This record gives sequence, structure tokens and C-alpha cells, in this order.
Amino acid sequence: MRFPRSSGILLHPTSLPGQFGSGDLGAPAYHFVDWLVAAGQSIWQMLPLGPAGLANSPYMSHSAFAGSPLLIDLQELVSHGWLTQEDLCITQGLSAYRVNYSEVTDFRMRMLAKASEQFFKQGTSEDMKQYVLYCAAEKSWLDDYALFQALNHKHGEQEWSSWDANLAHREPNALKKASEELHDSVAIHKFTQWCFARQWSLLKKYANDRNVIFVGDIPIFVAYHSADVWAHPKEFHLDKDGMPTVVAGVPPDYFSKTGQRWGNPLYRWDVIKETKYQWWIERFRKTFALFDVLRIDHFRGFETYWEIPEEEETAEKGRWVKGPGEEFFKNVQRKLGTLPIIAEDLGIITTEVHALREKLEFPGMKVLQFAFNSGPENAFLPHRYEPNCVVYTGTHDNDTTRGWYEKTSNHERDFVRRYCKTDGKEIQWDFIKLALESVADIAVIPYQDVIGLGSEGRMNIPGTIEGNWEWRFTWDQVGTDSANRLYELTALYGRCNPDRLNLLS
Repeated sequence: MRFPRSSGILLHPTSLPGQFGSGDLGAPAYHFVDWLVAAGQSIWQMLPLGPAGLANSPYMSHSAFAGSPLLIDLQELVSHGWLTQEDLCITQGLSAYRVNYSEVTDFRMRMLAKASEQFFKQGTSEDMKQYVLYCAAEKSWLDDYALFQALNHKHGEQEWSSWDANLAHREPNALKKASEELHDSVAIHKFTQWCFARQWSLLKKYANDRNVIFVGDIPIFVAYHSADVWAHPKEFHLDKDGMPTVVAGVPPDYFSKTGQRWGNPLYRWDVIKETKYQWWIERFRKTFALFDVLRIDHFRGFETYWEIPEEEETAEKGRWVKGPGEEFFKNVQRKLGTLPIIAEDLGIITTEVHALREKLEFPGMKVLQFAFNSGPENAFLPHRYEPNCVVYTGTHDNDTTRGWYEKTSNHERDFVRRYCKTDGKEIQWDFIKLALESVADIAVIPYQDVIGLGSEGRMNIPGTIEGNWEWRFTWDQVGTDSANRLYELTALYGRCNPDRLNLLS
């Protein structure tokens, strides 16, 4: 499908301001929607929303279906009487500038456990009714997820294959006994998912009512230590002990000379096909309930993916294996209808991958930071775009535009200055203008570029596990002029959110 000419901001909710160590679905999220409207923007793009797993990565979540408990607005729970303001006063170690995941997780999970206890003690009959209805509607994944998280906590977050064999291999009697013994812990995780779902639906409605759509991110692969792999082991390449035999990644590329060994278990597409892709269909159904549009991370893996033997320490030794291709998407479309999808088609892309994307009519991605490392034939240069694409100044895996420009080669800087007719002093705004004036149907700008940050604002460095996903901003960094400045360019190049005009009238 084609998208209307529009633009928006890439910002993960954990990066929002707030007093409890990480951004969440509370008042600052609503204020950010208002900022988007004031800036003429129609899109809020985010990273995956699941509970972060290995190295705090949203791409290594404990569940492909659950929402992160860290995003729950604790103040909203106070309004129900499930927490008190006194409960929320102890916030030592919670930074306004970085997400300290260990401190944030400890504090927020303690608060959610207390709120859960109060809910089950004194929740209103209407609240309890809505909770029961939610649990029944989401039973297909929620029961497994809540038990997985309860067992995960009990086992000190050791990988599920190291648990008692009866639990690791999901022996029914062992699962029943564990559910009974861990009843309170299971209830906490179901309660948090209900809270997340309630709060998310209200925020999404607030945004949609103001002509702002949500763009989500669905990773092709899931984390090994997740409820998904534990509950569906036959759909992954695992040995008799439940350990992966081959894992996902990409060969050497722009980001890494040794490639990227992500470590996710690979799908047994033959088995999944026999189920008529049921798990994937439900995954898409659930994620489209949260978002208006989805970006598929590593789209090329559906055509051909890089298979790495589990024992290899890097991604250098592997092989390309055929993915499920067009048949997969046709099956999903038969169940769910037209799929508003953006295909992340970066990296080593073959003509077959391009052909699949074009046949499905999914727009691909263009990243301006990749446009200047060669010459005028570079496909990432805006003069080479076709409209059915999405242009980014950079992504969550890139440095900020300022940081990139300061570190890049003299050749690239010279090319940028000639191409943009700039002195480079405000390179981030040169790139923002380049994106907005392009023919691309959609332009997306990381918020770090709008507020002019250097490398201190970088979200992730691929191939590393320390210090990523922690960046946050504060409102004093935004300033009073950024929304108006972005609005002027957005309106000039025909991408403006119509609600901006309502705001001014």
C-alpha cells in the first residue's frame, strides 16, 4: 500500500522525560503527542515495546506479545488507589538523563507488585470484570508469558533450558504445580499486562484523535530466553536439550567487520508452514492492535537469512538459507487483510529481496547517513528516490547526525557540503530539510536530530552490549523554537499534520 505524504519522529517511549527512571505512558507521553502536533508531525515511530531481555535490548524481548512493565504509568495506578504518593517518593538512583535498567526495574517492579496486591484486595467489581475479560481475550499468549516470567524470576533469570527438565520441556503436571505454587507472581504479570493494555489504548486514542499515527517495530527473530521459544520449541531449531543448533545474524557489513551474531534461534519454517503460520498470524494481529503501521526489522530474512552454527563466536562463518518468501505474507494477508508495513531493507540486499518487497508493495528504507560514502550513483541520495519509500536521517542503530558528521571521513563531509550547499554548522537541520523535501512518501527524524544532540544522544551501537538503549531527553533540551522550526519545513514541503492548523485557529 502507499502512504500519504507525511513525516514524523523516531523516539522510543523509554527516552521520554519522567521522574521514575524511564519514560512511560504517563503525562510526558501525552505532552509529546501535543509537541508532534505543534511541529506539524503525523507519525510517532517507536522500537519494539516488549519487556527488554538480554543487554536491555527491545529486540531481545522476553515476549513477542507482551508490553514492557517499565512503560506503565505509576501515577495512573495512584488514581485507582492501588498505590499512594508516598509509595512513589523513594526514587534514589533513578536518573533523569539515562535509563539505569537495574535500578528502574527493581523500583518499578516493586511498585507494580504492590499495586497488584492492592488491586486484588480492593479493586472495584468493574475493574475486576475488565481484568477478567482481558485475561480471557489474551489467554493464547498471556498464560504462558505470566508463568514464564514467574519461573524466570524464581530461577534468577537463568535460561529456561537450565530449569528443571520437567519445566523446561513443559510437562503438564509440572506446569500445573508451578502455576499453583507461583500463583501470586503469575497474577502480578497478568495484572501488569492489563495495566499496559489499558494505558496504551488511551494514549493511542489520544494520538489518533489528533491525526498522529503510531508506527511500531516487529523484529523478525525472537529472543531464545523468551516465553515464545519456551512455549513453541518445535517451531525453532533446537536440540533435544532445548538449546539452539543455529542462530541468527548478518555477515560482515557497514556496521561490523566480523558481522553481527545476534544469537536468536532460527525458525523451522517447514513446521510453521504446517500450522498455516498461526503463531505469526497471531503475532501480527496483536502488534497491529497496538500500532497503525509496522516496520519489519530485517525484512530480508523472509527472503533469505544468514544461518550461523551455534558454536561460532562471530557471524563470519555461516550460510544463506531461503526464507518463506511471498507465500508467508499472502497467508497473513488472507487472515488479516492489507498489511500497512514498512520493510527494513538495509544491509546486504539482493535483487531477490528487492523483488519480494516490490511485489508486496511495501516501501523500503533510505538512510541519509549512508548516502555520501561513494558518489552520485549512491541509492541513498534523495535524487535517486522513488516515492514509495521512507527516508530517515538516521536510525536507532546510527549515531546522531551531528555525531556522524563529526566522525565521518573528509570525503563524506566534502560530499555532504557540496550536495547540501552547506557549511555543516547545523548539519542535522540540513539533513532534516533533505529528508522532508525529498519525494519519499514518509520522512522520519530521530528526536536527537531535532534537538541537535551529538554522540551523547546515540541509542545503540550494533555489536556491543554495554550502555545501549539508555538515552533520555529532558524538556529543557528541546527549547522553545524546535517545534516551530520543524513545522515550517514540514509545511513548506507538503507533509503537515492537518491538526496543526486546528491548533493555531
